[in-house]
Amino acid sequence: MSSDRTESRTIRAEEPAEIPGDGLFFGYLAMLPLVAGAIGLFVLPDNWAFLTLNLTLFWGAAILTFLAGVRRGVSFRQPGGPKATQLAMMLFLFLTGFGATVAVVWAYPLLGIGLEIAGYLALAILDPISARKGRAPLYFAKLRPLQMVLPIASLAAVAYWVSTSGFF
Repeated sequence: MSSDRTESRTIRAEEPAEIPGDGLFFGYLAMLPLVAGAIGLFVLPDNWAFLTLNLTLFWGAAILTFLAGVRRGVSFRQPGGPKATQLAMMLFLFLTGFGATVAVVWAYPLLGIGLEIAGYLALAILDPISARKGRAPLYFAKLRPLQMVLPIASLAAVAYWVSTSGFF
């Protein structure tokens, strides 16, 4: 074994319990296209509906797959290696995001919306638990429950629009 410390390292990190400014900014900024899409479905002319719906649902799916990568990245720095719950959450988020994309492409928007709501609801409930156990950034305990209200409410509005529109 080499003595130059390239085969392992010890990392000491301190993280805030308060939501950092960039976490607050980017966390909520990422949710705004879902809010805008939901509002757009109700206020834009009908000829914009297909594009608005698809872009909204693709965005929601992209954010879920991005957050799957965030969870995986956090797990790399877990003392003792990734925990099974971190890997399970990463896979769940990735599969809900990917499944929602496939559902939208195959013209099953309500299925896509359901998958996305399941992913965002899981984040709202499980990220605070993971944060308290040290398996996600500590500030997720405060950020995620309120942050996830935006995509869940927006997607519920999109589901209502889809179920009452004459397009489906």
